[in-house]
Amino acid sequence: MRRQAIAVASMLLLAGTALATAPEQAGTEAAAVHPELWPAAKSPAAITDAKTEAAIDALIAKMTVEQKVGQLVQGDISTITPKDLETYPLGSILAGGNSGPNGNERSSAADWAKLVGEFRAVSLRPQANGVAIPIIFGVDAVHGHNNIPGATLFPHNIGLGAARDPELIQRIGAVTAAEIAGSGIEWTFAPTLAVPQDLRWGRSYEGYAADPKLIADYAKAMVLGLQGPLVAGKTVDATHVAATAKHFLADGGTFEGKDQGDAKIDEQELIAKHAQGYPAAIDAGALTVMASFSSWQGIKHHGNKGLLTDALKDKMGFAGFVVGDWNGHGQVAGCSVTDCAQSINAGLDMFMAPDSWKGLYETTLAQAKDGRISAARLDDAVRRILRVKYKLGLFDAGHGSRGDFAAVGAPAHLEVAREAVAKSLVLLKNNGSVLPIKPGAKLLVAGPGADNMAMQSGGWTISWQGTDVTHADFPNGQTIWEALNKAVGEAGGKATLSADGSFTEKPDVAIVVFGEEPYAEFQGDVPTLDYQPAEAKDLATLKKLKAAGIPVVALFLSGRPLFTNPEINAADAFVAGWLPGSQAAGIADVLVAGKGGKTARGFTGKLPFAWPADARSPVEKPQFAVGYGLAYGDKTAVPQLPEAPGVDIAGMLNVEKFFSGGRARAPWTLSIVDAGGSRQVGSAPVDSSYGLLKTRSVDVKAQEDGKSFVWNGPASFTLSGPNADLSRQLNNSFALRLDWRVDAVGQGPVSIALGGPAFDISALVSAAPKEQVSTIKLPLRCFADAGADLTRVAHAVTLGGDKGLAVTLLNANVEAVGENLPCPPAAK
Repeated sequence: MRRQAIAVASMLLLAGTALATAPEQAGTEAAAVHPELWPAAKSPAAITDAKTEAAIDALIAKMTVEQKVGQLVQGDISTITPKDLETYPLGSILAGGNSGPNGNERSSAADWAKLVGEFRAVSLRPQANGVAIPIIFGVDAVHGHNNIPGATLFPHNIGLGAARDPELIQRIGAVTAAEIAGSGIEWTFAPTLAVPQDLRWGRSYEGYAADPKLIADYAKAMVLGLQGPLVAGKTVDATHVAATAKHFLADGGTFEGKDQGDAKIDEQELIAKHAQGYPAAIDAGALTVMASFSSWQGIKHHGNKGLLTDALKDKMGFAGFVVGDWNGHGQVAGCSVTDCAQSINAGLDMFMAPDSWKGLYETTLAQAKDGRISAARLDDAVRRILRVKYKLGLFDAGHGSRGDFAAVGAPAHLEVAREAVAKSLVLLKNNGSVLPIKPGAKLLVAGPGADNMAMQSGGWTISWQGTDVTHADFPNGQTIWEALNKAVGEAGGKATLSADGSFTEKPDVAIVVFGEEPYAEFQGDVPTLDYQPAEAKDLATLKKLKAAGIPVVALFLSGRPLFTNPEINAADAFVAGWLPGSQAAGIADVLVAGKGGKTARGFTGKLPFAWPADARSPVEKPQFAVGYGLAYGDKTAVPQLPEAPGVDIAGMLNVEKFFSGGRARAPWTLSIVDAGGSRQVGSAPVDSSYGLLKTRSVDVKAQEDGKSFVWNGPASFTLSGPNADLSRQLNNSFALRLDWRVDAVGQGPVSIALGGPAFDISALVSAAPKEQVSTIKLPLRCFADAGADLTRVAHAVTLGGDKGLAVTLLNANVEAVGENLPCPPAAK
């Protein structure tokens, strides 16, 4: 899923304006699906019973078409209130990754339960026909109940895949369910059953492993953990919640390293690699399945009847309901986010329409009334949704009192997370048996990840991208430094924290903790598997300590295996720590020996994906194969490894593309500047120093694919980079291209600069269609003729404006143009 801030466009949608999304596919006919090739499965008979089906029959017979259509639509708490349900009888509410009760992402379990209760109370008020249908509330609890501070935070799925322990997975599911239920919620959008093929994909850490068999084992275990076994005639109990098998299908099979891509593979490969987790999840009783944003052979899954109906519902016997992903229906050919009968007709049962729910409800109602959505398809979707609601006990009078706030972050739950962290660690190198840390040792702990809860937790933590997490969010957790310091001290030693690796007293051993900054989808997509193509600060720290004669341990935090041969060579020991979450004590349990000379746990983790020998992707010749992982006592010595990345890193870094997908593209960075100075911009909302320029991520054609800029005075944004050489592009008639939406024309001139000289583009801004995506192109020769040195471009785009200007940037790059474009006037 996505879970992002609501777009500026949402206000237009709420006013009834449909925002058309350009489909990424040609034609409307899906590639042929052959149901006979698909594996057989069947939702357990206990998912329903004759009494329940009779109750559903009676309820459907009484429902108005308005009530039926309402069941098909889900809105996000950031754009809908409980009072809205008095007019719009929606069947479901969700809280996206950047949504919290009353706009507070750090709300308590009690706050969440109160909000859910308020929505449910309105939904339970009988309408004129005497019908009242409770809402179902969903949330992204993907590595524990990660939306709530103080909850039990587990390693992300890639780390759990390294543990290779289905029994542990089932216990993790049960813990997570108890904490979700403890906050009054009954549905989680998990587990993810992706089988990532290209680790450049920013969602790779959401996949457990490359092995479809392990995915199937984990699918069964996690569904049983979250829901408990379904029992005939009984509802899911108060400590369990509905699971969601997602994302159907092959969202990790694009081979492009890009989110929402296209799986250009045949049906046999689609089934063999990417479908194996679903029969296991269905047989285990998964109550919901989520459709993927992705495509298969050019056709979006949200509109593919062959996959959603013929394969999933018919051949695999899925009797629950299929929910869409965040406005994913708007990407189907011929659809917009407020108009898509095609998805329902294809087999989608519930739209996820976070900010488009009002317009979508109205158009879907019209389509149900005029027959574009048949009565039979409408009733089938409603029946599936009601079936799940009955199984969850949502119609029971006492359902609303099921929350147990004490379950959130309970000590016993934290112990399960600590065990999971220990089992997730993979030892790639331990030359000279540097690990474990001996009792009484003087330990130096260094690196940017040493005392950094955000880095060890990753995305989908408190917020969608997880970039603003602090230790205060998880006071019952430990940073890696805290865990190591405690363990070393208890073993009679002494630990010192030094981010840059400097020291006054020479340590016996050093641990350098480094890796990727937090990210989720889109923001996590990378052009190569090279760990740090722009700089090598971590490598320098490793080498500095090694040169000082200190044994060095590298603890690498990442959402995927990356090309790290230089770092592996610079360390005596190298540990893949993945994204362990809040319970770093599990790391100390493995790395630090107690006074008796033994660690609390040994290394048992095995690589869930191949570790690359160079920066190319997919990984064809791994440095370490799937299943590799050393244990204490192993005598394997890792020799000096080749350090050539195998690709033109500079060429792969898209020097010509400065901004896309809602973010600056490496190696470029985005900053906003006013008279108070410069501030760097990530995924979270940022104001300039004096508040004269505000920016936030917004939805335009996909989730958070745009960056909104609103001026309240003289200020600018700039895309800065590595002194790129654009002289070749100058000699080949390239232009600077901006795809943007002009939301408001402000007072004063608007200027744009590349490499220094600036031009006045006020006329272009004024002429641009308002609140519609448009494009401007400015020849590079204009900037060069004005004095820009295109052999060393440090600032690719600088856009200046004044109070009242508002634009949303989707793309900035240079590209070849086949037309003679004029230069705008020079800025004054």
